[in-house]
Amino acid sequence: MITRRHILATTLLLATALATPARAEDKPAEIRIGTQKGGFFPAVRQRQTLENAFKPLGIEIKWVDFQFGPPLLEAINVGSVDFGYVGDSPPIFAQAGGAKIRYVAAVKSDGNTQAIIVPKDSSIKTLADLKGKRVAFGKGSSAHNLLVAALEKAGLSWSDITPAPLAPADATAAFVKGSVDAWSIWDPYLALAELKENARVLVFDKDVHKPNAFYIANSDFVEKYPALVARLNTTFASEGKWAEAHHEEVAKAQSEATGVDIEAVRRFVNRSSYSVVPLDAEVIKTQQAVADRFAKLGLIPKPVNVSDIVWKWTPGS
Repeated sequence: MITRRHILATTLLLATALATPARAEDKPAEIRIGTQKGGFFPAVRQRQTLENAFKPLGIEIKWVDFQFGPPLLEAINVGSVDFGYVGDSPPIFAQAGGAKIRYVAAVKSDGNTQAIIVPKDSSIKTLADLKGKRVAFGKGSSAHNLLVAALEKAGLSWSDITPAPLAPADATAAFVKGSVDAWSIWDPYLALAELKENARVLVFDKDVHKPNAFYIANSDFVEKYPALVARLNTTFASEGKWAEAHHEEVAKAQSEATGVDIEAVRRFVNRSSYSVVPLDAEVIKTQQAVADRFAKLGLIPKPVNVSDIVWKWTPGS
């Protein structure tokens, strides 16, 4: 029997439902992924692996290309990109600037894909010889960290050189023209300089410090869609395993997508690491050392605690 009490309760429930906004679908229409010139991303895009992983969820994948890390992270910060791949320094500068980012996965490098180079016949033979020289690097990039660490190892200060902060394209031109004495740079620009300009490597990353690279996501995206972040990590980890066993396919895809000479790309690919892993204590400690190095030199506005913005990824969970 329907009583007045039942009618009143039903009316109240209906009113509450109408007054409460409908919950947005627990997924975005698309995921925007930022990449740089290099890596295995052209092969991943060509293979459509990510698209296939998210298609069953009704989510499109959009790829957005950047020249290097800092502008990519700024795009993540403002929400025009959701997820991206960068070296070790950009997240430090971004965190110090209050960017809305999270570390979500890491790639442990062997330290072979970034170096400080000089012209073949340069008089610069050791790191100490950089004193008084004009050195190019990407401001806020992983090459920035390499240069700082290298000077530190040589007992030189930042003021002992003439810093030339240049984006890769501008630095390439400066190096070719001889308007800089040395250049701290990553692949594929490094491989191209070695093969096309007979550049000589002064030091690789591995000779100076332990480098890592990172997958970074917008903090709001991580909080709202943790399951999607885990799926992104898992898919990239799977592609990383594939890439480790298929260097030639990775090289061909990258050469076709970027127009970079295949020999330079092969050199880059053969000395790269693609294994995607969670940030462990060792990675966090190494990254904190990078942050402390920049803070000590006053290159970032304030010290940062890397672990504050690390999102815990447990593969298989």
